[in-house]
Amino acid sequence: MKPFERLEAWQAAHQFVLMIYRATRGFPKEERYGLTSQARRASFSIAANIAEGSAKRGPREFRRHLDMALGSLAEITYILRLVKDLDMIQDGAWQSWKNTGTAWAG
Repeated sequence: MKPFERLEAWQAAHQFVLMIYRATRGFPKEERYGLTSQARRASFSIAANIAEGSAKRGPREFRRHLDMALGSLAEITYILRLVKDLDMIQDGAWQSWKNTGTAWAG
């Protein structure tokens, strides 16, 4: 298996994590341990599961970790929808995040 840094999925996931971390800096302070933390953990989990799965022996284990990454992607997609509905982000940021998530989910 290639080093995870060479996988396109991991590269995209890493960029997404960076985007989420930057965006959540502007969330209200009272959400530090709520939505901010959960959004960061879910986005981090996508990239981390791709990296971990790439180190496993055999395609079955790798697929299992990719499935977990997809679950985290679904979680962050909901978090972003909630944040939009709570007016914590602007429509432009929402569309950018939504398009990124949709591209990954296929």
